Amino acid sequence: MTRTVGIEALNVFTGTCYVDVDKLAEHRGLDNARFRNLLMKEKTVALPDEDPITYGMTAAKPLIDALSPAERNKIELVITATESAFDFSKSMSAYFHDLLGLKRNCRLLEVKNACYSGVAALQMAANMVLSQTSPGAKALVIATDIARLAFAEGGQTLSHDWSFAEPTGGAGAVAMLISDTPHVFQIDVGASGYYGHEVMDTCRPLPDREAGNAELSLLSYLDCSENAFAAYQERVRNIEFAKSFDYLAFHTPFAGMVKGAHRNLMRKTTKTSAEDIETDFRRRMHPGLRYCRRVGNVMGATTLLALTSTIDHAELRGPARIGCFSYGSGCCSEFFSGVIRPESQTRVRAFDIARQLDARCELSLPEYEMLFTGAHHVKFGTRDFVPDQSIVPRSRIALDTKRLVLKRITEFHREYEWIS
Repeated sequence: MTRTVGIEALNVFTGTCYVDVDKLAEHRGLDNARFRNLLMKEKTVALPDEDPITYGMTAAKPLIDALSPAERNKIELVITATESAFDFSKSMSAYFHDLLGLKRNCRLLEVKNACYSGVAALQMAANMVLSQTSPGAKALVIATDIARLAFAEGGQTLSHDWSFAEPTGGAGAVAMLISDTPHVFQIDVGASGYYGHEVMDTCRPLPDREAGNAELSLLSYLDCSENAFAAYQERVRNIEFAKSFDYLAFHTPFAGMVKGAHRNLMRKTTKTSAEDIETDFRRRMHPGLRYCRRVGNVMGATTLLALTSTIDHAELRGPARIGCFSYGSGCCSEFFSGVIRPESQTRVRAFDIARQLDARCELSLPEYEMLFTGAHHVKFGTRDFVPDQSIVPRSRIALDTKRLVLKRITEFHREYEWIS
């Protein structure tokens, strides 16, 4: 039985358009002092012809195209991790499987557990590889989510109070190949602590609407980060939060929440000054926040986006261990770890994610609000729809990468096309 598993290849797609959250906060009249605590800069905003499939496919296709036919045929499991699915029954993995041209002998399924889903899918795929029931098999995991706001009838106001949550909701996808050749991230097998319980912090009681208690969500996140790490310590001997990990990559609803969790864990596990805690935060956590601060919360993909950002921005002279924390409302959480190497950084940097972020088109605030009103808002359960691909024409040339877009919906079935 192999004891080596992890991420063989990884790619991210962060969309074509974004809004400056400082401008959005000013437009909404948010309290500046409180808003600054979010530590956010930008948020990706999905266009009408973009959905979880287009995001996930644009991230996944370069990984699949780089494989030989023999390597591609080793993919025996496709898992979609999301809370933005558009069907209560059919898995989006069926769309990915078809569009990528993968072999028919393949398990296709979808995982939902709020923002924990991406890590849940990663661990499920890793255990499939470790089991060696099909030696050499690979898994494709696509974590893809989109935060879409719903306006009240008439389109004048938000349908419920988004307040400080609105600037943090983003869009994007992380695609990963999981195998026994972990060139990008080697999981520390068995080194994980998980912690979960029922709590009504945030939820989606309706397909297009989120609800919850922001303060309770923050407290639950802090509680889970502390207890998931304690469970990790029970499994792995001689672990110290302040010394055992070269870097830390945490689920990032907004960077300010991560900073609070880091401060709490440092205070609970070590005796150090506030100045030293701040220094440690900037050294070990800041690399993982750089992409999250520019994309926003992509729910199931966010912990993996933080991991990607850490790999891309770490100072690597040799192997480095990353401590990762994932939290999903409702709730379930996990602290786990793995090792990256200079090769990891080389492979991630080949996709030039920072350039992709820089190439996005900035939306004006009228454009931003127009996307969520009237015919431009694709509601859950839409039966027939043809997106207006000219709504933000400059976005069509913003990226020089080939990407998938939604062509039409006919009798609930979605059809796609590639543009470049």
